[in-house]
Amino acid sequence: MPTNWSEAAGVAEVDLAACRAQLANGSRTFLAASLLLPSAVRGPACALYAFCRLADDAVDGGNDPHAAAQMLRGRLDRLYRGDPWPVAADRALAAVVTRFDIPQALPAALIDGFEWDAAGRRYDTLAELEDYAARVAGTVGAMMALLMGTRDAAALARACDLGVAMQLSNIARDVGEDARAGRLYLPRRWLREAGIDPEAWLAAPCFDTRLSPVLARLLAHADMLYARAGAGVARLPLACRPSINAARFLYAAIGHEVARRGHDSVSTRAVVPRRRKLVGLARALVTWWPDPEAAREPPLAATRYLVDAAADRHAPPRGMAEKALWVLDLFERLERRDRLQRAA
Repeated sequence: MPTNWSEAAGVAEVDLAACRAQLANGSRTFLAASLLLPSAVRGPACALYAFCRLADDAVDGGNDPHAAAQMLRGRLDRLYRGDPWPVAADRALAAVVTRFDIPQALPAALIDGFEWDAAGRRYDTLAELEDYAARVAGTVGAMMALLMGTRDAAALARACDLGVAMQLSNIARDVGEDARAGRLYLPRRWLREAGIDPEAWLAAPCFDTRLSPVLARLLAHADMLYARAGAGVARLPLACRPSINAARFLYAAIGHEVARRGHDSVSTRAVVPRRRKLVGLARALVTWWPDPEAAREPPLAATRYLVDAAADRHAPPRGMAEKALWVLDLFERLERRDRLQRAA
């Protein structure tokens, strides 16, 4: 009998160790956070994040982001065919996507987001920014939910909400750092409405009090998504809830720290004090009563296709008539599969 997930999924321990080493060099925060995950999820999550890290570095660090993205899509095709590149991250991810039935559309969308990043794509509206956040972070939320055994559409929608909210918090914290690297993620229409010319500001980034309402608006939207994400946490397996709830509160605290500094994330980079982190962790352990209305909210327009790709369309429905139709459909699918197997 397999004694751990890596044996059950056919992942070589040496590949998993290589993934952990890769994360230790560039993703220590994830490694620390993963300690709160149950061991059955921690290993697959390390494999998933190792490939994400590798993909981000390949696209963002190369001279031709489009060529790098195309190369990564080819690697995805190979590992989904069961013939991964002879690289630890590829071999480990090939086992993970098979074991947890992760649709290829999810990591493919993540690579799209990395390519948008490297190409310097502009975001004029909040909806356009959410399209970006859905790809670089909503995808990770959906894939993590699948690793935790959750395929319910409502729970996946909330997992994507959490990923998008976390990305918005990062954007709010890193305005100055991104600008000095020539990048601007704040919705440009909001900046123009505040009287700031995006290109002129990006050429000489400095804190301007007119930025405050823009950041406040972005963080208010993130807080709404964090609140909605709580309904998704309540649908996760009990052992997984503390770690995801902790991520929810700790990332929300980043935005709150930006607000406490007068929304100036240009002159300084907001760092959440240790005391406030402990408060966030305490809240994560005692907050288990999400707003029931939040569970019924539809997915964001930007994440709907991710939810549709990942949701279990073959889960039994609740009504008796629907159950009867589902059973008939199930038998039809099984019969079709048997015919195909006999033909093969």
